[in-house]
Amino acid sequence: MTVARIYITLRKGILDPQGQAVAGALRGLGFDGVEDARQGKVIELKLKDGAGTAETKTQLEKMCQQLLANPVMEDYRVEMIG
Repeated sequence: MTVARIYITLRKGILDPQGQAVAGALRGLGFDGVEDARQGKVIELKLKDGAGTAETKTQLEKMCQQLLANPVMEDYRVEMIG
């Protein structure tokens, strides 16, 4: 079975209030080495047998651009496993 993992993060320069809250909470717990944090999401898709072709990669890119990520504010990276 082939799995596609899609990592979505806010673009640099876009304010990340959740990431700031995480960084502040970690510092409050005594983890002084944390300077900054960015939060994102991971979407995992199980693909039908035979996936993993260049056509599949193209389809995943379209999925990201049309639904899974907001290309104005977010960057994404697709990783194929299996």
